[in-house]
Amino acid sequence: MKFLNGLEPSYDLTYSDVFMVPSRSAIGSRLAVDLSTTDGTGTTIPIVVANMTAVAGRRMAETIARRGGITVIPQDIPIDVVTDVVDWVKKRDLVHDTPLTLTPHATVGEALALLPKRAHGAVIVVDWDNRPIGVVTEADCSGVDMFTQLEQVMSTGLLTLPAGLDPRAAFDRLHEGRHRLAPIVDDEGRLIGILTRTGALRATLYQPALDADGRLRIAAAVGVNGDVAAKAKELLEAGVDCLVVDTAHGHQEKMIAALRAVRALDPGVPVAAGNVVTAEGVKDLVDAGADILKVGVGPGAMCTTRMMTGVGRPQFSAVLECSTEARRLGRHVWADGGVRHPRDVALALAAGAANVMIGSWFAGTYESPGDARTDADGRKYKENFGMASARAVRLRTADDTPFERARKALFEEGISTSRMYLDPHRPSVEDQIDAIVAGLRSSCTYAGATTLEEFHERAIVGIQSSSGYSEGMPLHQSW
Repeated sequence: MKFLNGLEPSYDLTYSDVFMVPSRSAIGSRLAVDLSTTDGTGTTIPIVVANMTAVAGRRMAETIARRGGITVIPQDIPIDVVTDVVDWVKKRDLVHDTPLTLTPHATVGEALALLPKRAHGAVIVVDWDNRPIGVVTEADCSGVDMFTQLEQVMSTGLLTLPAGLDPRAAFDRLHEGRHRLAPIVDDEGRLIGILTRTGALRATLYQPALDADGRLRIAAAVGVNGDVAAKAKELLEAGVDCLVVDTAHGHQEKMIAALRAVRALDPGVPVAAGNVVTAEGVKDLVDAGADILKVGVGPGAMCTTRMMTGVGRPQFSAVLECSTEARRLGRHVWADGGVRHPRDVALALAAGAANVMIGSWFAGTYESPGDARTDADGRKYKENFGMASARAVRLRTADDTPFERARKALFEEGISTSRMYLDPHRPSVEDQIDAIVAGLRSSCTYAGATTLEEFHERAIVGIQSSSGYSEGMPLHQSW
């Protein structure tokens, strides 16, 4: 990456402070761009879902991996639950989604509680042999008593698709039958999945992030306190594809000791660690055994570290400096936090990041954990909270004495509750991925790059004023 006219600033920059200028390009199509990363995680799009309890769960992990990214399960999840989640994600299909199912005697109220759990927006009604006999959507439940049984409102005459059908052929069948979705059945007619027309299209545009056995990838985090080696060993035995050693202040002795303990296990998977914002932090963590450095202190939407402590660093400059040092040492960085638009993802990669971590942005989607709620204006939202907030600390210290929990809860550096509204036009994390990937592919074509490495090499970045940033914002109504 180079600065426009060679004018490298003497002060640090955020994503909003910079822009990228176009270069001569021979790339005729956005689809000619390869977005796979080289950091060893196996991602085919440069997106990592941050290890936040309100964001990263099994639904998110399945969906993101199917589209080429990877999700980091948080450190405060019990190991037996993590093991179950990893096993569950590894068994998911590479093309069709996991269905929501109920029996004919279940109620409309039960269906309405399930529908926001998946973006496909349908509950498949199955018989006692798990064969699909009907489908229920939110429209079917509108104006109906909550205790009405599904057999009275479900749509019948289903189109079913056989397992293993080519996505293009599946799309054609759905289109010809004027169906939005269809259950996927095995040779005996039993339900094994669900596929929408949009899902079939996406299966032709994205490559799943797969392990050596052709299963979806998933990562998990471990903290720096307690018996780190034992926890890390359990995660590795559970089958995680990347191990993340995580703490807010990564450039400290506890992190270095934790990394050495993890490296002594000979993990066989990439080890990410952080967070850091300086070249010195990168070097020390690489020396201790990190393959990937998480970069970012304070840019996250739920983080109050900078306002509470004055500590942190503008994210674009942090990523630029840390990636330069990591590349010198043959390692990689993840840009963690501060992205709010597709442009920010592109700029982080231009600065040298191998992957971009996204948290709060994905909290307001169907796939994040927790139940969708509705505010007084009828807008759907989900609750989000920071991982250094009092709420997260309570979850992480559940085994402590009441006295110790109360003491730790006095000190927080994060928001304990926040409403993340679902975008009515893009309510799914896959919708958000579509927007990010579309923007990133276009950025690469503007730079004349067919890979992310070429993008980093060819990107030319300039510095702008706040009015320059405002000028680039679209207007949704006339001025």
